[in-house]
Amino acid sequence: MEKKTKIAIAGIVVAILVLTIGIGVAVVKRLIPSKEIMPLNEYYEVKDNEVLIILQDEIYDKYGIIADQKVYIDFDTVANKFNHRFYWDSNENILTYTTPTEIIQADAASNKYTVTKSMIKTEMSSDYPIIKLFGDKVYVALDFVQKYSDMQYRFFTEPNRVVIDYKWGEYLFTEVAKATQLRFKPDIKSPVLVQLSVGEELMYIVKDEAPNNGFVKVMTQDGVIGYVKEKRLKESYYKTKESTYQAPEYTSLTRSEKINLVFHQIFNKDAGAKLEELIRHTKGVNVVAPTWFSITDVSGTISSLASHEYVEKAKALGIEVWALVDDFSNNVDMHELLSYTSRRENLANALVEAAIQYKINGINIDFEKIPSKAGEHFIQFIRELSVKCRNNGIVLSVDNYVPAPYNKYYNRKEQGEIVDYIIVMAYDEYHAGSDVIGPVASLDYVKAAIDNTLEEVPKEKTIIAVPFYSRLWKETEEGEISSESFAMTPAAKILSDNSVEPKWDAAVGSYYGEYEKDGAVYKMWLEDEKSIEEKMKLIYESDLAGVGAWKLGLEKEEVWNVIIRYIN
Repeated sequence: MEKKTKIAIAGIVVAILVLTIGIGVAVVKRLIPSKEIMPLNEYYEVKDNEVLIILQDEIYDKYGIIADQKVYIDFDTVANKFNHRFYWDSNENILTYTTPTEIIQADAASNKYTVTKSMIKTEMSSDYPIIKLFGDKVYVALDFVQKYSDMQYRFFTEPNRVVIDYKWGEYLFTEVAKATQLRFKPDIKSPVLVQLSVGEELMYIVKDEAPNNGFVKVMTQDGVIGYVKEKRLKESYYKTKESTYQAPEYTSLTRSEKINLVFHQIFNKDAGAKLEELIRHTKGVNVVAPTWFSITDVSGTISSLASHEYVEKAKALGIEVWALVDDFSNNVDMHELLSYTSRRENLANALVEAAIQYKINGINIDFEKIPSKAGEHFIQFIRELSVKCRNNGIVLSVDNYVPAPYNKYYNRKEQGEIVDYIIVMAYDEYHAGSDVIGPVASLDYVKAAIDNTLEEVPKEKTIIAVPFYSRLWKETEEGEISSESFAMTPAAKILSDNSVEPKWDAAVGSYYGEYEKDGAVYKMWLEDEKSIEEKMKLIYESDLAGVGAWKLGLEKEEVWNVIIRYIN
């Protein structure tokens, strides 16, 4: 019995010892860091011709490519992330980039590209193709992008990866205090990605989060993102990433004096002979915008009513000529015109050549039929035209609707950077096609036009255009609505002829009158010197670049006494 007991006790002791040793070994194994290495090619899984893109500190969801020993990234990333002024013409396979003074164009055919400063293209050679096409995918050389953009990149191999900095400011860094490892996951059993040396600088990825198992997420200088034990790191510190990019300056041909512009609607060359007579009744006008040019087809051809005599008369009167070009022809698809580089070039050249030929001071763009799908092409046309205008000393102004969500694609912010003046057509609040009756330009409408424009455009480039006409509304017993526009004097006469004493509507900022005739109700908000003065007060208070008016010949002479009171 005693012997059996001793044997049993010995067995228990051995079992406990074995169990203890087993537990100890397990504990030791659990505490010993893994030495397994995860190859970076396996970690990033980059194919031979691909390049992993790391934007600042995040792995991007698109890959670049390696070609001709250069890194290329897709066009959409270039335009949306780094530089919105890169433009791709998918019709003619042309990449365009505009600076304030140059139009740079490249295609996929060769290493050649062209630079246009005024009207002449100069052919240049590059050490590498600027663009690469793979079916419908367009890639741009990162070296070329970096040359013109506020970004920097670092390229590394094995695997191919590029780290791109394009957001500047303070970032949190640390240094390795004791040699350690960067691991795939926040666990000592996770495979090792990189052996870290003392003094190696690391950038925190997510410092706001609490350490996970004592690990923090960091990125190495060569773009490897992983986890490291925080206790192996020095104190963190902020470091400023600074841009070395010198952005080109968009100079403007803005005038030192306030602009007092009037549009002059021209139907034939003979109409220009009336300029002197019409101007004689004005005061302080320093710019006239004759409606001379119209786009006639999708190739960029224009019709012209330009006149040397007109320009000479205007200049003799001390008035600049900013010739207007419109897109009113129903036969011209503006998307078809503007989405082709060669067609935009034809149109821009035709306008600049006419300005030079007739010694015109400026070009006024009045494109009111741009569909939303043509928005980016319209802006590209304005960019390209602005280069040619700037290099030839031609003032470029663009007419715009009152800002609204449905016309946001006109991109007033970009216009405000690249053109000389934005002219806001602050009228036609209720227009000929409206199914609701209302004023041509109420004070709230004009004020909103000013305030919303100034959110995107500098005040020294903003001109507000006001109406020299009123609209007579007719509403039948059946509820049918129609209207007709009248010059200031005839409009007032209509009310007086119908024995209407108009009353001042302070909320609208104009006189209002109505009457019944032949079974219909007629209503009119009258534009006259008093209503124009209320609008001029808003322009004056906002210290804008000036005023425009549609159109010459519709106004009462008294209006000019009001305008010069606020514009001069």
